[in-house]
Amino acid sequence: MEAKLNHDKPEKLEAKRIAEIKSLSYVERLERLMAIIELSYTLKNATKIYSLKK
Repeated sequence: MEAKLNHDKPEKLEAKRIAEIKSLSYVERLERLMAIIELSYTLKNATKIYSLKK
């Protein structure tokens, strides 16, 4: 399997990303947004959780 490397210009990469997102259904977009929010929350609270486990 070949690795996909992003060696295009930023404008092209952004256009590809926008096209990819526009091709998703509403539910798929919502799932991605929820994953980002969950990850953000986890990273924000990681130090608090880690210090409580010690």
